[in-house]
Formats: sequence, structure tokens, C-alpha cells
Amino acid sequence: MGVSVNAAFIPAEALRRNFAEVKAGMRPKEAIEESNRCLYCYDAPCIQACPTGINIPSFIKKIASGNMKGSARAIMDANPVGATCARVCPTEELCEGACVLNHSSKPIMIGQLQRYATDWAIKRGQPLFAAGASNGKSVGIIGGGPAGLSAARELARFGFAVTVYEAKEQAGGLDTYGIVSFRLPKSISLWEVEQVRQLGVEIRTNTKVGQDISIEELFSQHEALVLAAGMSKVPDLGIEGEQLTGVYDAIDFVEATKAELVTDLVGKRVAVIGAGNTAVDAATCSVRLGAASVKMVYRRTRAEMTAYDFEFEFAKQDGVTFEWLSAPIRIIGDEDGKVAALECQPMRLEAAEEGIRKKPVPEGLPYLLEVDAVIKAIGQSRHLPLVEQLGLDHKRGIVTVNASTHQTSNPRVYAAGDVIFGEGQGEAMVVAAAQQGKLAAHAINARFSARSERYG
Repeated sequence: MGVSVNAAFIPAEALRRNFAEVKAGMRPKEAIEESNRCLYCYDAPCIQACPTGINIPSFIKKIASGNMKGSARAIMDANPVGATCARVCPTEELCEGACVLNHSSKPIMIGQLQRYATDWAIKRGQPLFAAGASNGKSVGIIGGGPAGLSAARELARFGFAVTVYEAKEQAGGLDTYGIVSFRLPKSISLWEVEQVRQLGVEIRTNTKVGQDISIEELFSQHEALVLAAGMSKVPDLGIEGEQLTGVYDAIDFVEATKAELVTDLVGKRVAVIGAGNTAVDAATCSVRLGAASVKMVYRRTRAEMTAYDFEFEFAKQDGVTFEWLSAPIRIIGDEDGKVAALECQPMRLEAAEEGIRKKPVPEGLPYLLEVDAVIKAIGQSRHLPLVEQLGLDHKRGIVTVNASTHQTSNPRVYAAGDVIFGEGQGEAMVVAAAQQGKLAAHAINARFSARSERYG
């Protein structure tokens, strides 16, 4: 069922309703009944399928027995952004996909139960963990997104003094700014930030490393650093017309909806270029902002689309349509410098070497799509200047790390999250970033603990 908002005028209250969380949480009776369906497997495959290794049978059993705080602790102990992941993880591909009940009935609704337990903790505002006794060591973390927060939380529990350097006004990264409100309300991410802050972690917002504080200062103030800066802006398409009014960066576009809802797209025809999760977010945001039509334009086919399956289905339910095998080659403006059309080149996929994606190549004559706005969602560029300032080995901005310790070419610097994703390294999931932050923190703790034992 699509969102019906295509009217000449949309009151502010209607817009706010459009951006309210789409999926309702479980009611207590439903949660108890669902938790009692769990077989509490001893060798639970769902645990193995969770990148952060949440003890899923344990947290579900605690719901069944009424131990809600224990359930929330079990989740958040393994995954410092477990409340967010309850809403945005592709559970059907991970824990629920591994549930043994898939063979006989339907899998346990693990994501919904995880949300039920963490929502309980959020509503009560209770801190779930305490900081460890000080070990006299300090770690600086560049970036306050899922990977950075995860590393900070673990390090604080180990007794490190931790400072997070966050360029934006609030911490949380992608969870706070980059995922649409109707899937992940900002308040959920900020609760996770507060859980970290309550452990004594200093979070310095509006602080851009290399500008507001130098790399030299960081090294002088901390024994180790964790680079968790995520990725940067959407790159240019490299086609004519990108400077026209009505061309948007998908990252900025989604972020803006989390601060203020405007009516610029009411009644407009929108083309979203790309087919990843951010592209879907931009498309569904456009629908909720009153666009008359929203079309996703992708140079490959549905099979190569990088968005999760549930994201694709969500977009279809919202009335988004798809222009497959089409590559934008020019944005055409009107006499006022506003977007009027998108010229596209039909493509076909050409076989490539084994292990490499099929290559899209032109086929046929270009055609026009009449549109009033174009949203670019073709991935994000890397924080290459920052990586180079730190002097780290990298491949086109993708920081090279030891797979188990997440240590970089500089032994004092560790890295996690989107800064290491690519070239067959890492995964582009919130839950994967959280686990990488944990692994980096545990490696740092092991390193300094071993040193203390050696010289203590």
C-alpha cells in the first residue's frame, strides 16, 4: 500500500505523519507468545548468523520469563547499537534466515523481539552498563557512528579514557542522520549515544579532525586511535546539468528530512539515480514529501540491485517505479535553470570475467524522462585526505586492516566501519560496523593488557 500524499498542498502535520515510524512494535501479549515459540536451541544457528554474536535464545527466553532488563542487556552487551539494528538489520538474511523453524513453520520474529526488549529499556531510560576501573590509558575515536560508538562503549568498559571526535552536531553517524525517520527515529540512535556517554566517554561534536584538531594533537593525547569516520558525500555523476536547481545529493537530502520537512517536492516528478539502500531511502522520502511520481533509474537490472530485498519491496509498496538498464547521460534544464528532463541511455549487460559483475554497455538510442528533480544516490566518496593525513595504507581510500585485530599499517591506529568497506574487505551493514568497532576495542585492550603484564 503506497503513501497517498500527492496533493497540491500538504499541511505540516500531514508531512510529520508521513515520516512517523511505519512499523509498529509488538504488544506484550504478542511478544510473550512469540518468545514462547522459540526452541532455545543449544547450538543456535541464529547466534552464528548474527555478526555481533547476540545470544538470541537467551534474550528471547528472558522476555518469556519477564526479565526485560536482562533481555535488553543481553542484546546491547553484544551489540552496542542493538536498538537500531532491531529496526534496520536484514534479519531475513541473517538471524531469522538461519532459524531452524524455517524448515517446519516460520522463523521466530527475532528482529521484532529485539526491538521489543530494547524499546522497553529506552522507555525506562536506565543505563545498562558501567565503566570499568581506570587503566590509565586513553584512546581517541575519529567518528561517532555505529563503529565508533561500539568501540567507545567497549573501551570504556575496559577502563580506558575515551574521547570521540564527531564532525556533526550530534553523534550517531548514519543511524542519526542517514536512515529515514519512518524506519529509524532519531531518538533511537541518540539513546544509544547516551548509553555510551553515561560511561564517561567524552563526545566532542562539531569537531572535524584535521581542521578543528590536528592529527599531531590526537597522537600526543592518546595511546591509540580508532578511525571510524564512515564515508563522505555522493560523488558527481560527471554529466551535463548537475548544477541545475532541483539536483540533490541523496545523503544531504535524507539528512535534511531528519531536521525539517519542506514542501519543495509536492506535485513534482522525481528521478533517483542508483539502486542501493540510500537510493531507496531517497525515493521513499520523496513519496512522503508529496512527489507526484518517483522513479529509480539504474544502469543494471533488479538482480544487481544492491538494496536489501525488504527495501525493494518497501519502495514498491510506496508506489516507486523502476527504470532498469538505463544510464543518465544528461540533465536538461528549463529557461529558469531548473530541472526539466533526464536524458537516459538504454544499456545491456555484457559478460565479464569470473567473479566480476556484468558490465553495462550502451544499446539503442537515448530517450528523455520528463522530471522536475534528480536525486543522486550512486554511492559515496572516501575520506581520502584524512586517511592520507594519518599516513595509512589504503586502496583508493579503503583503509587496509588486519582482519582479526583491525589494526592498520600504523600500529597505533585501528579502523572500523565504512572506512574499511570495499575491495572484498568488510561489509556495508550497521551490525557489521558495530562488530568491527568491538573487535578493534578488544584488540586495543589485549595489546595494552599484555604490555601491562609484561612490564607490570
